[in-house]
Formats: sequence, structure tokens, C-alpha cells
Amino acid sequence: MPLITVIIPTYNRAHWLPHAIESVLTQTVSDFELVVVDDGSRDSTPEMLSRFESSLQTITLPENRGVSAARNSAIQKSDSRWIAFLDSDDRWLPQKLEKQLQHLQQIPHAKIHFTDEIWIRQGKRINPKKKHHKQEGWIFQPSLSLCLMAPSTIMIEREVFERTGMFDEDLPVCEDYDLWLRITAQFPVYLLKEKLMIRYGGHSDQLSGRSWGNDQYRVISLQKIIKSIPLSPDDHRAAVSKLIEKCQILILGFQKRGKHAEIAQYQQIIKNHQGIL
Repeated sequence: MPLITVIIPTYNRAHWLPHAIESVLTQTVSDFELVVVDDGSRDSTPEMLSRFESSLQTITLPENRGVSAARNSAIQKSDSRWIAFLDSDDRWLPQKLEKQLQHLQQIPHAKIHFTDEIWIRQGKRINPKKKHHKQEGWIFQPSLSLCLMAPSTIMIEREVFERTGMFDEDLPVCEDYDLWLRITAQFPVYLLKEKLMIRYGGHSDQLSGRSWGNDQYRVISLQKIIKSIPLSPDDHRAAVSKLIEKCQILILGFQKRGKHAEIAQYQQIIKNHQGIL
């Protein structure tokens, strides 16, 4: 049984995928298995993966089901203690896993661990904004505004999924935001302040850039966690406040688009939660 299962979900990214795979196979530790989930690709991904068949396992989904289903399928078939994710358009630096394991030896109680990252957008390195500053510990409230942990930097102990559930397969985007809220509401997270992953952005097939109004999915996530997770009073108030804020943002957007049914929908959500504050 390997110590770590590394999961790369991919869909029609044959041009990006070899770089991601090679960044895993050149890690300075070897106690891992690499699982690539081909989420119904229609490009040359199957042929490309055949070049690596002796070095990894492949799960092939018959149709495109989304990144959450792809990741979940690999989690369910793995039996390692730790799960690590790498998006198919990102890359790890060679010592990423080794340095995380070394840091975890100092904090054996940790169940969620992540690192800092390098941002490349349209071929140029950029500096993250102040709001993206990495934090650790009990970071539920900071995580209400945006994802502070990139999936490609994270290692999660298997038992966490048993308590929080896995990725929500009904969410086409913001699936990481949804899971991180469930995790950070129940566990502290630990950060290695080293940039050990390269994150590429600005290209046309990025999931997060595909649709206007991604806050619709964050509202779904916030409603779920307010209803289903026993939050502390402070965390509960913060979640409700963020829910109302995101509804107000969506209402402004729908007003510009003349979407009256959607406006009424989010006004009702606000009305249902205003009395909680």
C-alpha cells in the first residue's frame, strides 16, 4: 500500500497533461501511486497516456462527468493514508511531496496540509494579491470569501473524507470552495510556506473562467453548510453574512441582464436568512 495517492483528473488536455505527469514522476520521494482519471476525453489523451502506462494507473470514465466525479472515482478506488491532487494544467516542483512529508513529521496530528504556489498567467509570473495571502489553522471564516488552498497543493488524510464527504458532483465549478468550507469548519489546516507548485492561469479551458455568475454555486455551498454543519455561533454568523453578500452581488448581475426570476430567487434567500444575523 503506498503512503500517498496522487490524483490527476483530466479532460481534453493532452497538450498540458504530460508536464503534470512528469512533475509527479520526478518527485524526490517514491512512496506514492499516480492515478490519472481521463474524464471522457475526446482528444489524444488516451494515446498520450499510453506512453506512461508502466508508471501510472489510469481510470477512464466513458463520458465527461466533471472534475468532482473524476477525483471522487480515484479516491474511492485508492487505499493510501494520504490523498494529493494535481490539476492537469499545473506542475509540482521536484521536492513538493518530500518537503510536505518532512513538515508533517513535525505536526503528526495534522490531517490537511498544503503549500504555497507560483502563479503564471499567460506565460508571465505574477504576484498574488493581498487577499490571496495564505493562512493556516482554523481558516473557515477567511475561506468564506475565496479559496485559500489550491487543490494542486493539498494533501488530505483519508479519514477526513469519511467525516466531510467528497467533492460535490452536482457543482460544475467551485467544487473546491465547497469542500474546503466543509473541511475548514471541522479541521485546522497546516501550511508549508514554500512555493512548491506552479499554477498556470489565463488559458481558455480553465474551469473557473467558463461561466458568469460562479457565485451561484458558492451560494449553494453556503446554504448547504449553514444547514448541515454544526458551526460555532461566530462561524454561523459569518457564513450567513457571506451568503447574503453573494446573493446581493448576483442580484446586481441579474438586474443588468433582466433576469427577473433569478432576482426573486436570491431576494428570497436573503429574506430567509436576514433574521439569523
